[in-house]
Amino acid sequence: MPKTNSNRSLTLFSFLILTLSAGCTQQPAKSSLSISQKPPLVKKDDYKPRLNKLKFAKSKKESLFKSGNHTIWERLVSLYALPEVENERIDKEINWFLKNPEYLVRVQKRAEPYLHLILEEIESKNIPGELALLPVVESAFRPDAYSPAHASGLWQFIPETGRLYGLKQNNWYDGRRDVYASTQAATKFLKDLGDNFEGDWLLALASYNWGRGNVQKSIDRNLARDLPTDYWSLQMPNETFNYVPRLLAVAKIFANPDQYNIPLYEIPDQPYFEVVDLDTQLDLKKAAELAQTSVDEIKRLNPAFKRNATAPNGPHRLLIPVDQVSIFKENLAKLPVAQRYTQAPVKVVPNKTRVTAAASRTINHTIRPGESLGLIARKYKTSIGAIRTANRLGKTDHIQSGKSLLIPTNGKSTVATKSAPNNAKPIIYTVKPGDTFWKISRQFSVSTQEIYQWNKLNANSNLKAGQKLTIHKGSEIVAKANSSSQPINYTVQPGDSLMQISRKFKVPVSDLLKWNSTSVDKILKPGQQLKVLADKST
Repeated sequence: MPKTNSNRSLTLFSFLILTLSAGCTQQPAKSSLSISQKPPLVKKDDYKPRLNKLKFAKSKKESLFKSGNHTIWERLVSLYALPEVENERIDKEINWFLKNPEYLVRVQKRAEPYLHLILEEIESKNIPGELALLPVVESAFRPDAYSPAHASGLWQFIPETGRLYGLKQNNWYDGRRDVYASTQAATKFLKDLGDNFEGDWLLALASYNWGRGNVQKSIDRNLARDLPTDYWSLQMPNETFNYVPRLLAVAKIFANPDQYNIPLYEIPDQPYFEVVDLDTQLDLKKAAELAQTSVDEIKRLNPAFKRNATAPNGPHRLLIPVDQVSIFKENLAKLPVAQRYTQAPVKVVPNKTRVTAAASRTINHTIRPGESLGLIARKYKTSIGAIRTANRLGKTDHIQSGKSLLIPTNGKSTVATKSAPNNAKPIIYTVKPGDTFWKISRQFSVSTQEIYQWNKLNANSNLKAGQKLTIHKGSEIVAKANSSSQPINYTVQPGDSLMQISRKFKVPVSDLLKWNSTSVDKILKPGQQLKVLADKST
């Protein structure tokens, strides 16, 4: 995956390394590799980076394409440009693939929609064809792949590198999972790395995985020791140590399928989809209807959209199966803009006081410091429940300043009420030991600023147990207004997760993290103690 530090990894083969080490001779330490395991080394004075101009065997390519019935694999191999290397590390990777042929079958089928686009970008940027197979190593050609290091997409961009190469990421859309945008970004990134290392593509690939800064440091260490600085001579982490040989192994197998008895899934060298500009937001279910295809197919080609519609602020485009493009464009032109995206009806029934709202339009609201869901709901004359539903917040009221919320509104009121008048009496809340303004504001879905205003207090005011506070809830009824909570020391059990514990005690995960900010890591350990402020009835 694209790296800017040494600890960003998906590699889907993490468990495979253990398999290999169990079934084969254990990998020797990098510092003790024998000469026989490497290509012949050269002296420092004789070593020059490979200034590869990537001459793609044009005569072979032209004769191949004259027939017009070549496959995507034939085109791929015609673009190969990396040096052929015999190396034990490559052989070990080949052996694993040969022992697991079903893996390559699955990868080929997943790759079918995307390979033509990838080869177009590879060829336009004049980079080696082998790089088109990088998603085999990075994501198994799954555009929805996501790693514990937060890398995502076919090309496994981490957030910061994705943004650096123009891949937007927000509540609606993740460009790292946009097959079209991420392929353009990845090939640009790879070309930049190739240029950085003067055409030495093995170093460029190592940099894609480990980070160019780390590779350069390893080169500098070898220079200081008067050692060669080619990829095979560098010290690097195990993941990068195996990363380049793995790609070279895949490339070798696809170039010689008969030799390795690996059947190739027949994929014509033709576009699978077309990029269609929309100009406006469009519901994905509606898009499937317009294209006369399945919603699953639309989502498979457009996994960047996190919700059931394209993003309100773009990109306004969809990948549509090429055979369905004409009918899609025809039907889209007939569809009024107002019908392209509408918010579904929302049902909110706390205490049976709310009824279903009419289908509504939506607007985007940027959360300001101090705002709560309750405050935002009142501002737009809608309900907390409607906002939760529109933004898939579940039962949480946690929102973050600077983020955006989708607000359902029909110009009047999104949710009608039967018996909860706007002039409801304020609640008198008794402060309990351990209470803070922030905690009370969360309990009642109001802002701390509102509590200050209603009680003539400010941020410097101190709360005391037994103190009375006035809370105005308007049309909202708080079922647990006077419920009390108590601190509990919970012992983490085997198999526990933060989500499971939050559900058990009916508290948000964000609260668990806040209460245990100094002790909670990404992975919980059995026996670990967590502080939980839970309702006594829980």
